[in-house]
Amino acid sequence: MPDHDPSGAPEPTAAASEARNLPVPVPPREMTSRERREGWFAWALRVIFGWRTGSIRANLTDVLKAGASEAGFSPKESAMLQNILGLRGRRVVDVMVPRADIVAVRQEIALGELLKVFASAGHSRLVVYDDMLDDAVGMVHIRDLIAFMTQRAEVRGGTKSRRRKLPAAGLDLKTIDLTMTLAAAKLIREMLFVPPSMPAMDLLARMQTSRIHLALVVDEYGGADGVVSIEDIVEEIVGEIEDEHDEDVAPTVVRQIDGSFLADARAKLDDVTATVGADFDVGEIANEVDTLAGYIATRIGRVPVRGELVPGPGPFEIEVLDADPRRVKRLKIYRSAERGTPRRSEPPGPQPMPPADAAPAHDGAKAAPEPSKSPPSS
Repeated sequence: MPDHDPSGAPEPTAAASEARNLPVPVPPREMTSRERREGWFAWALRVIFGWRTGSIRANLTDVLKAGASEAGFSPKESAMLQNILGLRGRRVVDVMVPRADIVAVRQEIALGELLKVFASAGHSRLVVYDDMLDDAVGMVHIRDLIAFMTQRAEVRGGTKSRRRKLPAAGLDLKTIDLTMTLAAAKLIREMLFVPPSMPAMDLLARMQTSRIHLALVVDEYGGADGVVSIEDIVEEIVGEIEDEHDEDVAPTVVRQIDGSFLADARAKLDDVTATVGADFDVGEIANEVDTLAGYIATRIGRVPVRGELVPGPGPFEIEVLDADPRRVKRLKIYRSAERGTPRRSEPPGPQPMPPADAAPAHDGAKAAPEPSKSPPSS
């Protein structure tokens, strides 16, 4: 006997059960103002530029390469946008200052010597190390040094009564002990340590959040590979930043009157080829190195010495004008035929025999007398 509902309510029929299981229509969610703007922007891109739905990044890259003037961008805006898009693939190793160009000081340096280093280097931050550069302990900022010296030179209230005339600006520079070491002055700040494979965009974000604008690039063994400042990364976007103290740098490759070229060893291979000519083609080595010094070291497998001649690509030869045991500095590029003397001495080849009736040649204008028919004396 079938069970009945004790409440006495009638059982639902099949039609009522089917109607109850029908999906309930959900009213559409109202779009936010941001979603409406993004939808309008995508619609405008499709209508105006004929873009298909996909990556806006790729579409923007195509427009900038084709010509930004049609999209309403100025040449400077176009270049900056391309640099921003290209920064995504840049690594720290691509923007760092190499180890050979790092200006660093020991933590036991005297403050007087530190002032001289700041004056000659032209940097506001310097790497500080213990015994060697691989033992970096931090950095020193020139603002901290100036603030420390100002505080030490400030004339106190008790000193005013003993002086007839106060020093200019209330500062007595004679009270500064310039022999004090940097470590004793406690001016060393924290510095970032990053691997060369780190994305440059990530380092920029880290510098912004930590408020530390200098990073030492270290390899897998902890050795120093280079250094990166926040200015180095920003220059990848806006281009070279030069201040009032930057001097005009001469071109890295300069053509000479005799047809040869003087070059900085750090000159980019692309710049050298653009100046010297398409014949200066280093081939597959360009995939491994970027500079002229790197090409030479790869070609001969070591650091060349001063005065050494290195066979260059094609008909070119490269002479090392200035170098030290660690790196090459200045070079001279020329075609092999342009040198007055051959690069290597070779034994002379066989000379043709002169005709029997030919007189021997002399430097003077007069011809040599006819040889005697008598046999030569022994």
